[in-house]
Amino acid sequence: MTEPFLTLDRLTKRFLTGGGLMKKPHSMTAVRDVTLSIGKGEMVGVVGESGCGKSTLARLVLRLIEPTSGRVRLDGTDLTTLSAPALRAARRRMAMVFQDPYSSLDPRYSIADVLKEPFVVQRQAMPAGTVGAMLEAVGLPAATAQHYPHQLSGGQRQRIGIARALALRPDLVVLDEPTASLDVSIQAQIIDLISSLRERFGLTYLFISHDLALVRYVCDRIVVMYLGAVCEVLADPRAAPRHPYTAALLASSFSPDPAARREIAPLSGEIPSPFNLPPGCAFAGRCPHASDRCRSENPTLSTDAGGHAVACFHPL
Repeated sequence: MTEPFLTLDRLTKRFLTGGGLMKKPHSMTAVRDVTLSIGKGEMVGVVGESGCGKSTLARLVLRLIEPTSGRVRLDGTDLTTLSAPALRAARRRMAMVFQDPYSSLDPRYSIADVLKEPFVVQRQAMPAGTVGAMLEAVGLPAATAQHYPHQLSGGQRQRIGIARALALRPDLVVLDEPTASLDVSIQAQIIDLISSLRERFGLTYLFISHDLALVRYVCDRIVVMYLGAVCEVLADPRAAPRHPYTAALLASSFSPDPAARREIAPLSGEIPSPFNLPPGCAFAGRCPHASDRCRSENPTLSTDAGGHAVACFHPL
């Protein structure tokens, strides 16, 4: 990995829910002590089941929500301590592509207005030719600028979402499941587009996904999360997983060859309530290798010489 460009240091987000008159609020930790470094130009995938904290982590990185504790540093700047004006300036270097291309575009705006929006938010004048250049970059004709979101297909809308994210020429782009709501054939086109734009503009990507097989194909490293915590980091995305949860995720991925998935049983059992996590390893109740130690002691990430890290007392 190159020198860290984005650094997360023991990042934690705790939400309080419920409460009210004569009632005590409940605490839920959505992200727990996440530490991660991403090099300039790297694409790092974050995977896990729904509710594992992936999207919360993405919003913490961009400081769309405030962390309970921990730090986020972008190119040496601590984003968690910036004032509102300084954060506005820092956000010119960051952008996000959202999962749903239907709800992430304002239906009242033409596509030209959608692409102007980042400049309006940042109170900057938009250079002449920007709209046409961004449409060309994402493979859409210039005439698309006069259309409205409802006149476009899902894949075209997601291309507009990508173009909007790149309008200010950011350094870091957070991709929050950018293909999850698209047809399979369109997914492949969007993945190819994302990869080509990375090379063209020198982008650094944080790629959020529930699809481990997809992330293994496109990313340089993979971070696997379970109930808010990192349980494994694969320095080589095609390396064999060592955490039973990662192995089960991979076994649950679709494969045209069922024999490729027979060695590892797919995930079973219920995910523990994030409001009442059991002692020890949070995955112990679903893990076929769990021991008494797993149920009483929480494993920490242990990293080998190759950069592969796993938080497990009985790695595969």
